[in-house]
Formats: sequence, structure tokens, C-alpha cells
Amino acid sequence: MSPAQPDGIAWPKDGRLEAELAEADSGRPLSLYVHVPFCSVRCGYCDFNTYTVGFGPGAEPGSYARSVRAEAELAGRVLAEAGWARRDASTVFIGGGTPTLLEATELARILADLRDVIGIAQDAEVTIEANPDSVDARALAALASAGVTRVSFGMQSAVPSVLAVLDRTHDPARVPEVVAAAKGAGLEVSLDLIYGTPGEGLDDWRRSLDAAIAMEPGHVSAYALVIEEGTKMGAMLARGELPEPDPDDEAAKYELADELLGSAGYRWYEISNFARPRQAEDAAAASDLSRASRHNLAYWRDHDWWGFGPGAHSHVGRYRWWNVKHPGAHAGRLAAGQSPAAAGEVLDEESRRLEKVMLAVRIAEGIGAGEVPAPGAVPALIAEGLIDGRAALEGRIILTLRGRLLADRVTGALMGF
Repeated sequence: MSPAQPDGIAWPKDGRLEAELAEADSGRPLSLYVHVPFCSVRCGYCDFNTYTVGFGPGAEPGSYARSVRAEAELAGRVLAEAGWARRDASTVFIGGGTPTLLEATELARILADLRDVIGIAQDAEVTIEANPDSVDARALAALASAGVTRVSFGMQSAVPSVLAVLDRTHDPARVPEVVAAAKGAGLEVSLDLIYGTPGEGLDDWRRSLDAAIAMEPGHVSAYALVIEEGTKMGAMLARGELPEPDPDDEAAKYELADELLGSAGYRWYEISNFARPRQAEDAAAASDLSRASRHNLAYWRDHDWWGFGPGAHSHVGRYRWWNVKHPGAHAGRLAAGQSPAAAGEVLDEESRRLEKVMLAVRIAEGIGAGEVPAPGAVPALIAEGLIDGRAALEGRIILTLRGRLLADRVTGALMGF
């Protein structure tokens, strides 16, 4: 079970949003996130809201689409009452858990319901997460037919001993097979990697990067392992059975990822995310974000999103809220005609300013120098090699490689902390 949710204010049972605070006239793009909370095995490092069994009607794989439909109907009503004109979603992300534990027909039904009730733009990016051992060529083809455009595979590592420490169940040899099948179905492919697993050497990490690059995905995510309290790994760390993550080791592995991915034509567009231009020889390739995750960019660009499912978070205008975590409680509230929101908050201007800086600094397009509270910090950050001096002269604050390793420090300086 993942850690407790944050504190917040009580949320109305009908989910009502005030038009002024929902900023109905902002025109910001809308994204949708669907959390599928089911897994066959809970990985030792995972602190996501996931469960290995079902919890009755609307809270188990075979009936889960029913709950998503009910929440979509609630969302459509709430947004309309808050003054929103219908705004087709520009991105949809189905994450988990392991979404592909649901039958392809159930996932297709979820997308059809969201398209019907909320609206999905014709050119929307529709991503689904999958474990390499949870899909085959037939399922991937069915997902593509249902409107999925992109699949993100949880590869994590190419080294069996590292996968074993992470409690991952797939055979590394399976990954190239499903990548080829996804490409054959016309899907864009992303591979998710984790570095810093206890016992993983630099050569192990190089092997994983080389294996990922050899499959030629359009997108690679590389995340440092974070051992969270409340997880199996967290308990092992507390008992002294695992070593603390080494920041220097993780920095060296990030630098290796940047080097190898960069040499293979990938460009960082967010600290942990790299995309390969469609035409690497094009002079404009460095600014080509067509293979970047548009859904993730929506978060970093401060767009609006509605999260469906147990524990999912949403952001509309100045509102933030999060759903009850237990699948049974989530389904039960919806069956009773109530919002599944557990609590939430209304952001003040200072909080929004901090979020804008914190998020925008992480992406390669950066943030305007005039948009930060403490622009006087910029010269010192340039001198320390944390932000790009040439970009700063043009009015943009963009992290250097060293700055990406110390992004929190840069954010604090720009905020005047």
C-alpha cells in the first residue's frame, strides 16, 4: 500500500467546482489520465496505488470500465456546470498498475466512453503503459484499433539480476519482441528505464542503455530509483538489508545516459525524458518534439487534467484534488452518485508561481527570465554552470547538464529561497 495521501480540504460530494476558480475561460488544453490499479505482482520499489486482487463490481478488472464511465459522466457534468465549453482532450494516458491486465475490449470501451462523454481530439496522443509480459502482438493491434497511439513499456533494465532486485517478472529477451510488435501495429514506442538499483554497476546500466538504443524506440525515460517509505524496499532499507542510494552513483549513471542517448540521436526535453527526432538529419531536429510525450509535457506546461480512478489526482484551474485510494471505495461512491474525491486544495498565487517555475525549469524549452521571482540569481547560476549562459542572454533560463543534476537547487535560487 502506498503512503498516505496529503492533507486537504473536504471536497463536496457532488464534486462541484466554482466557475471562477475552475478558470473556465482560460482556454488551456485538457488532458485525461486513467489510473488502472491492478497488478499481478507488486514490485518492491513501487509506491503507486496498486492492488493484486479485485474488490467487487466496478473495482475489478472485468468491470472497471463501468466505474471510469461513471466518473467521466460526473466530470462532464461538473465541468459544464463550472462554465466550461466542451474541450476535447489533447492527450490521454492510461497508467497503473498494469493497464494491460484489462482485456483489450475493456480498454477500448474506456476510450470509447471518454470519447463519448468528455471528447478526445482527433489528433490526440493516447498512451498506454504495459509490462513486456502483459501484451502480445494481437493485443497491441487491438489497442491500436481502439485509438491508442503510443505504448510505454516498463523495461527497467536489461540485466536479469537487476530485474530480480526490482521484483520485475519479465524476461529481458521479451522486450525486443513486444517492441517489434508495437511498431508493427503502428504504435509509437517508449521504453522506461530505472537506474540506481542496489547492486547495479555502471556496466550493468550501460548494458541496459545499449539494449534500449538497439531497439530504436522513439522515446526513452530514465529515472533514478527512489526507495519510498511504505514499500518492500523501504522496509529492507530500514532493516539495513539494502544500502542507501548513492547520489554520486546516480549522477554518474545519468551522465552516461545523456552521453549514450545523445550519441544515438536522442534529445533531452525533460530531465528524465529523451526523444529521437523523426528525421535526425533535419537541421530542425533539435527542436523536434513530435516523439516527446505530449501528455507529460501537459503537466510540465501547467495544462489542465482530470484523473480517473482510485487515488488519481486532478488539476483544473486553481483546483487540485485527489480520489479515494481503495478501488472498492472509489466504485462505491460513484455507484451512489457521489464524487470519488477524498480531499483537495485551492492554490494561491504564490503556490502557482512556485509550481510554474519548478515545472518549467525541468524542460528543455525552459522558462522566461522575466517569469521568475528572483531574476537576480541568474548571473550566479550561470557562473556555477547550472544554466545556459547563451540562452540567458536571449531571455530563457535553460538547464545545463550539471543543472539537470541540481534542478531543485536552481529552482530554489530562482524563487529567492
